[in-house]
Amino acid sequence: MTDHAHVTLDPHHSAEVARFNSFFMDFFQNLRRAPHTARLAAVSKLTSSCAVPLYGASAAFLLLALTLTGCRNVGFPDTPAGYREYAYVANSGANTVSVLDLVYLRTDRTLQVGSQPTALAVNPERNEVYVVNTTSGTVSVIDAAANRVAFTLPVHRQPTAIAVDSTGHRAYVTNSGSNSISVLDLDLRREIAELPTPAQPGSIALAPDGRSLVVTHASSGTVSVFHAMPFVPPTLTAPVYKPFEALRGIFSGCPGASTPVILPDSSKAFVACSSAHHVMALNLAAAPGTWSAKQNPSLMSDFVLTLLDVGKSPNHIALKPDGGEVFVSNLDSDSVSEIDTQSNQVGGTYMIGTRPTHGIVSRDNSTLYVSNSGADSIGLYSIDDGKLISSLHTGSSPEAMAFSADEHLLLVLDGRSGDVSVIRTQSKLGPNLFTLLPAGALPTAIVTKVIGTRASAH
Repeated sequence: MTDHAHVTLDPHHSAEVARFNSFFMDFFQNLRRAPHTARLAAVSKLTSSCAVPLYGASAAFLLLALTLTGCRNVGFPDTPAGYREYAYVANSGANTVSVLDLVYLRTDRTLQVGSQPTALAVNPERNEVYVVNTTSGTVSVIDAAANRVAFTLPVHRQPTAIAVDSTGHRAYVTNSGSNSISVLDLDLRREIAELPTPAQPGSIALAPDGRSLVVTHASSGTVSVFHAMPFVPPTLTAPVYKPFEALRGIFSGCPGASTPVILPDSSKAFVACSSAHHVMALNLAAAPGTWSAKQNPSLMSDFVLTLLDVGKSPNHIALKPDGGEVFVSNLDSDSVSEIDTQSNQVGGTYMIGTRPTHGIVSRDNSTLYVSNSGADSIGLYSIDDGKLISSLHTGSSPEAMAFSADEHLLLVLDGRSGDVSVIRTQSKLGPNLFTLLPAGALPTAIVTKVIGTRASAH
């Protein structure tokens, strides 16, 4: 008697079913082109993990069974009706932004933006995503609810980076060709101030308290700190903001300065000196009247705390959400350095993979994910245990990363192959590569945005 897979439909998992339907359609299309032995091995592995009997099942029935059951044992979280979440990928070589549906794990659409999109930012309070178009000298505003370009805002020459404040009313854009920072009113969608800067401003970070901007200048090996221009509600009187007096200090000694990060309490910044082998630690001026300022008046000014020796070519810093440590990807040392942000000391250096380019830490502060561009892999490092957990294959030359809202998915930008590796972080069998989604030529940045509210993950 022929065995058959038991097929059940669960109306509460329509998104899960659709997600697997999309995946398995792609899987079997690719499977048809594979050698016979590879097909057998792949199907055997797939069906054993999904607990679907092979014997007597045709390929069509197998596909149907897998799709309808959705491999329920894999444990994707439920999503409420109408829940929407997307990833946005800036493709600098195609002048586009790829919109990826994270509920159904498929490409939603491709948006035409300005020339050479290089940076992205999400508005935390409204359904908008901002795209910095370097060659065009513009910022594209994407309506994330409709996934369309709603507005194009002119800035200045060669904008390179953007930071949005926590209120969703202000954004700051570095213009490397104009030696300035554009202050944008996101309600009015226009520039309201231009701050002069030292030569060629690059990366930018905004302190969580909204008071300080930290800007890097790779060519001169300097870091500059500015007064930000916080949003003030119309019912209150805004203080006079003088753009030419916004600069608070310039600090040298950081060749190839890049990727600044600021601690959650806004007290310090750490900057990677990518043309050297150290990280600059900066004290950021405490606000008058705060506990820190009262305890130590010297903390009311900006100054260099120390230069920390790390590996060769540190090019990215990942901040632990609790602010206790930062992790530095040392590109030419094939290592990651851990810095204690309280003591400003290097706690250790770990070999996680070849040519690490980016890192990201889970919300529970337990796991560091590192993209190893030279090995086409992601390294998983246990922060508590101090050891490498595993290594997962990705597309070619993995770089920037972003979590889905519930961190069930880690999205990895594969720079050379022009796609996004989708890593399942909470599988019962451990983290694994689930699928690849196409992006565009020379992808440079990725962000995620939720439209609606996420149900609790299971």
